Amino acid sequence: MVERHHADDPLARLRERTPVLQTLSEAGAEDLPFEGTAVAVSSHLEPKTGIFVETLRDAGAEVLCTANDPESVHGDVVAHLDAQPGITAFAEPGMSEADLDRAHRELLDREPDVLATDGAELLAKLYADPDRSTDEIRGCTEQTTSGVSRARAMEADGVLDVPVFAVNHTPMKHWFDNVHGTGESALTNVMISTNTVLSGRTVVVAGYGYVGRGVATKARAIGANTVVTEVDPRKAIRAHMDGHRVLPMDEAADVGDLFVTATGNCRVLRARHFERMSDGAMLCNVGHRDVEVAVAELADMATEITDLEEGITRYSLADGREIDLLAEGKLVNLTGPYSQGHPAAVMDSTFGAMFLAARELAVGTEREPGVHQLPERLDRDIARLKLDALGVEIDSLTDLQQRYLDAWQRDEIV
Repeated sequence: MVERHHADDPLARLRERTPVLQTLSEAGAEDLPFEGTAVAVSSHLEPKTGIFVETLRDAGAEVLCTANDPESVHGDVVAHLDAQPGITAFAEPGMSEADLDRAHRELLDREPDVLATDGAELLAKLYADPDRSTDEIRGCTEQTTSGVSRARAMEADGVLDVPVFAVNHTPMKHWFDNVHGTGESALTNVMISTNTVLSGRTVVVAGYGYVGRGVATKARAIGANTVVTEVDPRKAIRAHMDGHRVLPMDEAADVGDLFVTATGNCRVLRARHFERMSDGAMLCNVGHRDVEVAVAELADMATEITDLEEGITRYSLADGREIDLLAEGKLVNLTGPYSQGHPAAVMDSTFGAMFLAARELAVGTEREPGVHQLPERLDRDIARLKLDALGVEIDSLTDLQQRYLDAWQRDEIV
């Protein structure tokens, strides 16, 4: 009988699902674009991030990696990375917010050249400490909506003096990671952890950016009645035209069974909304850290708080209603009991874009301080690599077609 054994490498299963990163790793091992460059990675330390870290290392970087959320640290991934040459991990499972802050400061003491961040946590800590210099920082790549908005706030405040690539805003990131990755991983975790069928239930999605759109679209596809709340009139119209009911949150609170926050803002769900929710309502967050649901206000309203099981906390209210909070209001697709984050095939494109953005900062033309779009040529490079990996072929323009598109006097061309 063949002996059965346990895999020692926590990243092994997912490497075959990240062909873009594997291609970049192989190419990077030949030309070593990051040789002599220290790259700091601050993200959810789970297997896909681990593969990204390895890809940077294979391309010559000294990689300093840390978590951006203490709840999403996978101990096996940290141990695996920390044991490899060229990689130092500043994180451990079970760490507190204070531990995470200390880890960030220890990492910054190593004076990295390039930052690759999720939520701009490292970038914010760098500027919040007046004793730290940014003179040697070549730039930062940011992969989230909330992180880009934070970097723009630094820019508006006159603080930002390094270039930041808004990887989140490039199509190969937000078309797939935000829409499909978050939409599917969030709802999957909700349904598994609560043993709930969403078909026929009313799902209220706060925010209709790419993440909110993904959640609402996926929920509707499995039979849920979807309601969207928004503060942006353009996004509200888009939600309406996509077939979702659009309501203010005060009214949506009356009808929702599941509430999903996806705004990147704070106190989206608060006491005035909890007061109107029906018995058995469930709350979760896929937007930013643990600030979108005002958990302290919900606790103040409760007469009893019960941890039903891992990832589900029940708040019993004075009038007999019960409201269930998932993952303590933290990112349900990354910190819930069954969460594995986005599928590897989706993160392959995101981390591929992060790799190319970091490479551009390491070896490319020096850029002015401020928030920049990822160059379109790099985004298209990721798309081509992904198509090659999928075995998908597409057409190309003929010379005549290209001349036609480039001309303003077109009659003589055709």
